[in-house]
Amino acid sequence: MTDTSASPDRISVLADRIKTIAGDLLTSVSSGRGELVVETAPDNVAVLLHKLHDDEECQFSQLVDIVGLDWPDQAERFEVVYLLLSLRLNQRLRVKLRVAENMPVPTVTGVYPAANWFEREAWDLFGIWFADHPDLRRILTDYGFEGHPLRKDFPLTGFVELRYDEEQKRVMYEPVKLTQEFRRFDFLSPWEGTQYVLPGDEKAKAS
Repeated sequence: MTDTSASPDRISVLADRIKTIAGDLLTSVSSGRGELVVETAPDNVAVLLHKLHDDEECQFSQLVDIVGLDWPDQAERFEVVYLLLSLRLNQRLRVKLRVAENMPVPTVTGVYPAANWFEREAWDLFGIWFADHPDLRRILTDYGFEGHPLRKDFPLTGFVELRYDEEQKRVMYEPVKLTQEFRRFDFLSPWEGTQYVLPGDEKAKAS
């Protein structure tokens, strides 16, 4: 596997170049784990990625992924991270932005066609809305699914469960029902909670 981490000198050169071509679009520039990290505002992300893609000295021609993060206690709840790769430079770049729950993020499908599925995934799992996306619909969960399962306030058990009904010959959706006995936890190991006294445990049992 090719190591695309960069030396501090190469990161510094890349940072200077990005500041030159798009300095007014950036809110911060930093580095971590051998990669350059730049932050921008949601309204600027499409223009910024277009510059990074087309610039002759950068040529970040590949969008590796779009990652969502949820910080429910913060006003700008979601962080969106674009992972870019330049084959010319053999370097990676992370572009970050923060967005509130009901605030749209411009789609970047016009710059990177691969963003189509990545943005659909972020919408499906986090509920991050990408404005002007050509086909923003669920991609991993079922079309009748309610909620966004990677939000930190989404219950681990979910809201509904599905099963195939042999009599009706179709998939059935029903509210989640947990038997009460599965909610009780005694936190004891298999060796505890018994009347049998293990050798060496006589004093512990007597207390």
